[in-house]
Amino acid sequence: MRNVKCTENEACSGNPVTVTITDECPGCTTSNSETAHFDLSGTAFGALAKTGLADQLRNAGVIQLEYRMIECDYPGVTVQVRVDPGSNPYYLAVAIEYVEGNGISKVELQAQSSNGWINMRDSSGVTWAVNTGVVLQPPFFIRLTEEQSRNTLILTNIIPVGWKAGQTYRSRVNFNGN
Repeated sequence: MRNVKCTENEACSGNPVTVTITDECPGCTTSNSETAHFDLSGTAFGALAKTGLADQLRNAGVIQLEYRMIECDYPGVTVQVRVDPGSNPYYLAVAIEYVEGNGISKVELQAQSSNGWINMRDSSGVTWAVNTGVVLQPPFFIRLTEEQSRNTLILTNIIPVGWKAGQTYRSRVNFNGN
């Protein structure tokens, strides 16, 4: 998560808002050679604006932002795993949601049919995927590694036997000890 605010456009309120950043586009630069580039939703643009000037700020396009990283905080909420609709017994893609802390740096999968942890690749934003070329037998465990602390969290039997693409499965844990 980031606290962001804009101050260089006349429509900017100057007040910070909290946004969830799911994909920072490593290596991307803006036309001004800035080191970070965030694609904000229309809602986020509107929240950065002075009252009545949301459309003016949305229409500005690229704006300069001041930002700082803050920990994701979902009190009383556990990690959720949404199976991508394109998943099948050979290919599994999952969106990892409601993770507390400073982001995920690594996701690993353990299937009943595997002899250890299989690295998943960051597919886009919160989605992580693996294509093994062999049938993956559920139930599935998922191990998350937190970005800064390198602490790990295991989602035990998070995707059960009989899982379905497009379904969401909730764990009983989160990094805060839920």
